[in-house]
Amino acid sequence: MKHLFIINPMAGKGNSLKLIPKIKKILDNLQEEYIIEITKAPGQAIELVKTYVQVEDYRVYAVGGDGTLNEVLNGMVDSNSCLGVIPAGSGNDYIKSITEDASGDIIQRTIIGKERLIDIGKINDRYFLNVASVGIDAKIAFNAKKLKKLPIINGFTAYFLSIIYTLIKYKNELVSSEIDDYKFHEITVLVAFGKGTSYGGGMKVLPNALIDNGCLEVCYVKGMNKFRILTLFPTLIKGTHGAFTKYVSFFKCKTAKVSSEVEIPINIDGEIIMSKEVNFSVLPKKIKFIVP
Repeated sequence: MKHLFIINPMAGKGNSLKLIPKIKKILDNLQEEYIIEITKAPGQAIELVKTYVQVEDYRVYAVGGDGTLNEVLNGMVDSNSCLGVIPAGSGNDYIKSITEDASGDIIQRTIIGKERLIDIGKINDRYFLNVASVGIDAKIAFNAKKLKKLPIINGFTAYFLSIIYTLIKYKNELVSSEIDDYKFHEITVLVAFGKGTSYGGGMKVLPNALIDNGCLEVCYVKGMNKFRILTLFPTLIKGTHGAFTKYVSFFKCKTAKVSSEVEIPINIDGEIIMSKEVNFSVLPKKIKFIVP
């Protein structure tokens, strides 16, 4: 099978481009055919991948962060190609749900890795691999994305600074949620759905998530004051926020709907959209993923 590398030149503030010589050396040594494409604009990876996988089967590698991985996923769903990720972004959260060691010879190990059928999530008409969420964390992700562009600020630092900034501006929002048979209509801090365990550069919002159990893992956080929200975030780093039993609940579900009377931000693997209503579902064993 041919190898196709989709490289986001902006990932990791340009560090993704430094991986090209390593990729070429490994594939040349293996004497296997490969193509390297460098994206020129956000969203381009989706159509770029489609043009290849609709004609031929590839092992497709997203070289970048979780946003790049999401675009590549959306370009290859329903094809017979398989998906892999070479982490080169500022967060690189999904790879943590795939392997405990994403350092060192991760490029080599991924290229020769084995394929495994995994679940993916769907939100409205877009697919996701890691975490999709509604609430304050989507606002934090939006602000963190802007902060990441600043010099010497990595993914985790940007996320931490964004928490402080977003809290200062934060206003309570009334949200309706239907999670399988559970229904809520109340002030809600966040609702996160996913197949991966962490986001935001290591925030373990869904510590019990599994990539192939046929369900979406859900973290639901009801309304609380700004001080409690601030104390919540350190526990998210460790995945111990379940200790806030009065406010935090975990579920597993097949489908869900979240709505609001006003447009609210929705985080999809680090990318932000605005909407009044979103529908979530899980697609079991939907794609072949390359495990290092």
